[in-house]
Amino acid sequence: MYAIIETGGKQYRVQNGDQIKVEKLNVEDGAAVVFEKVLAAGEGSDIKVGTPYLEGLTVEGKAVETGKGDKVIIFKYKAKKDYRKKQGHRQPYTLVEITAIGGEKAAPKKVEAPKAEAPVEEAPKAEAAAEEKPLEKMLKAELVEYAEKNGIEIDAKATKAVILEAINAAK
Repeated sequence: MYAIIETGGKQYRVQNGDQIKVEKLNVEDGAAVVFEKVLAAGEGSDIKVGTPYLEGLTVEGKAVETGKGDKVIIFKYKAKKDYRKKQGHRQPYTLVEITAIGGEKAAPKKVEAPKAEAPVEEAPKAEAAAEEKPLEKMLKAELVEYAEKNGIEIDAKATKAVILEAINAAK
């Protein structure tokens, strides 16, 4: 089975066991990587094509190493004008080994706090402490939880700034 994924503005055809060099990912070596932008997947005549992506289908891999590619020399000059400029560049990359294709995307789990038999006085203090923290200083996960508690519809995959705007607009 193979899949076509999109990452770093490029598309790659991958199979289990393949190693691909992709634009540098912000992960440590040995960490798991999940590609959710799957354009197509299948084998032979049994192929599924997304519009633009396949829903619920992921490609999983493992970051093998992070490094820099071969040096590319950029040399500019203008004839008869005594202008020369030499510059080099090494593109950073992450080498990813594909471990699984077609993994089901895990649905977000809603974790409910266990009901403790704490005195009634302690619960309002904990909630008051959480309410006192300004929205700008909350982590993205805390903002998503805050929005769910207050019934504000947001996109959990959006950036922190977009989530903040949505919460402030809903107030």
